Amino acid sequence: MLGRIVVWLFIVLIAIAGACLAIGGASLVKLGGSPYYLLIGITLVVLAIAFSRRSAWALPLYGVSLGGTLVWALWEAGLDGWALVPRLVAPVVLGVVLSLPAFRRASANAGPWWVGAPSLAIVTIFGLAGVSTNEPPKTSRPATALATADGLDGDWTSWGRTLAGDRFSPVDQINTSNAAKVKPAWQYISDVPTYGVHSFEVTPLAANGLLYACLDRNVIVALDQDTGQEVWRFDPHARLDKVFAATCRGVAYYQAPSKIEECTKRILFGLADNRMMALDAMSGRPCRSFGRDGSVNLKEGLGAIPPGIAFPTSPPTIVRGTAMISGWVTDGDHVGEPSGGVRAYDVVTGDLRWVWDTGRPDPQERLAAGGTYTKGAPNAWGVFSGDEELGLVYVPTGASTPDYFGAHRTPGAERYSTSVVALDVVTGKPRWSAQTVHHDLWDYDVGAQPVLLDLPIGARRVPALIASTKTGQFFVFDRRDGRPLYPMIERPVPQGGAPGDWTAKTQPFSRFADVASDRLTESKMWGATPFDQLWCRIKFRQARYDGPFTPAGLQEALHYPGSAGGVNWGSVSIDIRRGLLISDSLYMPDRVRLYPRNQAVRARRDNPNAIFFPMHGTPYIATREFFRNPLGVPCLQPPYGRISAFDLKTGKTVWSRPLGTAYRAGPLGLESHIPLQMGAPLFGGVLTTAGGVIFIGASQDRRFRAIDGGNGRELWSAELPGIGAASPMTYVSKKSGRQYVVIASGNHSELGGPETPNTILAYALPDLR
Repeated sequence: MLGRIVVWLFIVLIAIAGACLAIGGASLVKLGGSPYYLLIGITLVVLAIAFSRRSAWALPLYGVSLGGTLVWALWEAGLDGWALVPRLVAPVVLGVVLSLPAFRRASANAGPWWVGAPSLAIVTIFGLAGVSTNEPPKTSRPATALATADGLDGDWTSWGRTLAGDRFSPVDQINTSNAAKVKPAWQYISDVPTYGVHSFEVTPLAANGLLYACLDRNVIVALDQDTGQEVWRFDPHARLDKVFAATCRGVAYYQAPSKIEECTKRILFGLADNRMMALDAMSGRPCRSFGRDGSVNLKEGLGAIPPGIAFPTSPPTIVRGTAMISGWVTDGDHVGEPSGGVRAYDVVTGDLRWVWDTGRPDPQERLAAGGTYTKGAPNAWGVFSGDEELGLVYVPTGASTPDYFGAHRTPGAERYSTSVVALDVVTGKPRWSAQTVHHDLWDYDVGAQPVLLDLPIGARRVPALIASTKTGQFFVFDRRDGRPLYPMIERPVPQGGAPGDWTAKTQPFSRFADVASDRLTESKMWGATPFDQLWCRIKFRQARYDGPFTPAGLQEALHYPGSAGGVNWGSVSIDIRRGLLISDSLYMPDRVRLYPRNQAVRARRDNPNAIFFPMHGTPYIATREFFRNPLGVPCLQPPYGRISAFDLKTGKTVWSRPLGTAYRAGPLGLESHIPLQMGAPLFGGVLTTAGGVIFIGASQDRRFRAIDGGNGRELWSAELPGIGAASPMTYVSKKSGRQYVVIASGNHSELGGPETPNTILAYALPDLR
């Protein structure tokens, strides 16, 4: 009796599932989408009726539909294992259930082979798909050195190791032959309470036998290089009222060329309460001769600003004795937000030398009493790079706020937004600039540090700069004058944004290989089950998506790549020995929509999980969120994170592979604990070494990896206590001579997971002394 009740309940569930798929499938067909869901929904309803009548053709009917599902799935997704999951797993599970004796009796004892044969075929397909999807290329890359690395020692004295920002270390104690033997060496667990929406993104510096790092609340520590023990700590008691996210990506180090009154070796850093401070690198005490008792006020000239609307998140950059800094500005609050200009200070005295923003022809001109710098001028929240010989600092800029409406933007903002600007460190005037997005309406700020290298062009070595972008493009310039070394092509892009605004008719594309050239299609919509995949397909068809640079408007638009990249603030690394550019990249589309200002309540109701942009001073408000289904599963099929290598001589891809497993991913924020390679969402940077090894954390699965730079093969990995959403670094201890690789691990606002303490971890080969 109980068995019959269970069978009947299951038959009812089949009917309900079929009805849901048929109704949703009909909506999809009406929108111009695939008819599969309508057909399979009708089939399931008919199947439920057949089982209820104990029809002999019930099980054969499902067997035929399962075979048809297999053909459809292969036609749409090929041998992509993860793409096949929502198409085939649920149908196979249902087939297994229907093959049980109780259901076969309800189908006049039809043979189980009706379902068993297509199910076996599907399992075989999954086996083949798993191999073809997850294996990195087997090709190896011969060594082709670009140039000799500068500063051939074991220190790491700038955020990107040097002012060039190449994140390449000439140290090779850890190499491809022994990387698998790397072990944890020490860890430092921060006891500083976190504040706000915090992501632990610090890259420590190594000098003087110490490591220098910023913790939460802008607390600075110096650690012993061999033990991780704290040598000194400085708490600036930052005033963080109403600060949304007090991120600190690192500090800057400066050593005076000759002895000065105090702090010959010093640490400079920005604070979330809009100060910049200088500390003695050996003692941690403030350099009293710098500014006023060791700090300068970054709010001067910004006018009356509310707390938390603008502050630095990246370290200052020091070129020719000048410390330059900008900061983050709230993306979508209002027209005329505080100037995001670049400020330059004497690194010893703290005297202000110049301020460049897009409305100031002469950066050295002093403000009149009570004056303010240009409101709404684009900011530069990422890390700068610099060239001591050329006397230039290279500034990656964002868009003039607010991000999703730009009719009010000035000619200066239009010229320098979302660009790389080369500023003269003496005068603050631009030598050249290059724009990566015209009239940016997508939040495509250039957040990545520009990377400097000497690039072989024919028989010459040209001083080059590589700008990595959220669009997934890599733009390559002569860093002396901004001339493109790989052609930039203007291509027509979709038009017709919000009424009252305009869109650029073309956008620049680079002839260098990119990491985001694929377009979204309905067949790439994904989910954990057929039901949420159908939801994503319907939403895709309902939204506007005309390819790259689809503008936001009153109809929901999909932006791909999304505002997180492509390539974000982690930038790229240059394997100087092999002549490779190494990049990690993210693949998460955004859903963006504008609403008339009087529809704020509707906007919040329609998008309860979205970021809300009030955009005061414009006719609209905006909402933005990752394109996910109601289960919290991305609507785009995996991979969501990749790591790739590109030949710098040819601009072609050498290898590319998904990065990260599905272990920490799952619906409703749950962890699946499936250790299969998926290509997990990621935020962070990458490190390359002369030993041929790439080191990277970044991934949602909370692992720190060593990868062979020649072919992308994973050599080693270790579990991290939290998300490694930082750029790793390496150094050789002044005392022991051991090479350590270090990464910060903690929480991340976008990658989720349980709260974990902010931790700095060091790894090394076993000490055999």
